[in-house]
Amino acid sequence: MHAAVVLAHPRADSYAHALAQRAINGLQIAGHRVDVIDLYAEGFRAAMSEAEWKAYPGDKPILDPLVQTSADLVRNVDALIFIYPTWWSGLPAILKGWMERVMVPGVGFTFDERTGKIRPGLTNVRHLVGISTYGSPKSIVRVVNDNGRRTIMRALRLSCGFGVRKRWHGLYAIDTSTVEQRADFAARVERSMTELR
Repeated sequence: MHAAVVLAHPRADSYAHALAQRAINGLQIAGHRVDVIDLYAEGFRAAMSEAEWKAYPGDKPILDPLVQTSADLVRNVDALIFIYPTWWSGLPAILKGWMERVMVPGVGFTFDERTGKIRPGLTNVRHLVGISTYGSPKSIVRVVNDNGRRTIMRALRLSCGFGVRKRWHGLYAIDTSTVEQRADFAARVERSMTELR
């Protein structure tokens, strides 16, 4: 299987980066090929430019080579794994911007010319995985709707089709978690990635 890990955290010594490494380890243990998109390390620009906005409805909506590289990758993987901290009840801006600039017509979805309806563009993706940390406890996260999870597990799922398998791993109340709790969560993430088939 071919997997893409999309990582959104600015610090290389962060827990998110440690989780990414554990996920990569698990995928490689299972014999899967892994490509990593480290958005901050790549210098990915979150904001869609005016030129991109104008190109969006056309035949060539992608103007940036970095965006094109991500689009080419996601169109050819079997698994998409997102690793990020939940900030302000949602995705970090850089990850939201990546979705807006990469999941354009022809990538995230297509239009059926006959009916005019939107169709999934990433039917190649068989596994959709989210791994996130939260400052708040799970009860509070539920109250504010866990917007990042909803974006990945519901909105992006529609781009993959209903046959896609979903997994979510959330570490809640990380600010008051213990070293042991963080280590256990990281181990669960790695173990879960070894089980992807």
